[in-house]
Amino acid sequence: MSRPQTASGAGHQVSAGIAQLCALPRQLSGWLDRHAQTLAPAFLRLLLAYEFGEAGLEKLHGENWFADLNFPFPFNILPADFSWTLATGLEVIAPLALILGFMTRFFSAALIILTVVAIATVHWPTEWRTLGELWQGYAISDRGHGNYKLPLMYLFMLSALLCNGAGRLSIDYRLRRRPVSD
Repeated sequence: MSRPQTASGAGHQVSAGIAQLCALPRQLSGWLDRHAQTLAPAFLRLLLAYEFGEAGLEKLHGENWFADLNFPFPFNILPADFSWTLATGLEVIAPLALILGFMTRFFSAALIILTVVAIATVHWPTEWRTLGELWQGYAISDRGHGNYKLPLMYLFMLSALLCNGAGRLSIDYRLRRRPVSD
């Protein structure tokens, strides 16, 4: 037979429940400390692979529209067909490498260059006189003020991969951990 709880016993249970509830953020933080460093670069790689892969497949199945663009130096030296092929190839191959976490720093650097050229060529406002007008281009729109918000976000994500690498869930990590034979 169970004994009826006293007021002090019920108070102790409430106090213990509050203590457990207050410990949850610390426990969650500990779990994130142990696991998030593994997951965060993989999330970035997958998101960037999707976005650049989608652009690459669109170019692969589309027509070359680079002939009408004014590329910055030294890319303006290259023929438009070569630039189209180079951009398409990078946007098809780099996503596969990012998904696998293979040569992640190399492909991040290559995509950073591609993105900077895209911002300068397509996404930057053609004309602006004040910082306010330039700021209007920090948008995802087609209102003629530029459209560099999304590519700028890609630059920051790619920079994180360039600086920190692919993370533990990658071929890069496995290759780095493998002993070098003499």
